[in-house]
Amino acid sequence: QVQLVESGGGLVQAGGSLRLSCAASGSIFSISAMGWYRQAPGKQRELVAAITSGGNTNYADSVEGRFTISRDNAKNTVYLQMNSLKPEDTAVYYCRVIIAPRIYWGQGTQVTVSS
Repeated sequence: QVQLVESGGGLVQAGGSLRLSCAASGSIFSISAMGWYRQAPGKQRELVAAITSGGNTNYADSVEGRFTISRDNAKNTVYLQMNSLKPEDTAVYYCRVIIAPRIYWGQGTQVTVSS
């Protein structure tokens, strides 16, 4: 059994910053990819950023240059530093962790950016 606990969401003004964290615990042998997704009201869930076990990253075009994903393998934790936030970044953010062959999702954390 694997549990994911997210933290760091909240309300921020446009131009502000937030840092999300997602810690995995439980029966973990090896985590491969970790990532963040988001879902805004009325929209499909979309990839925000992902990072492999080797540290390779990829980002959605809409957040490139503003968001940074990182991971601490010793702590089984993935982070998302979000800078220069925009109202269109408002969504529920979910972390996703792949511990082959299963995929695990966090419970989601709300990020609201006011204009």
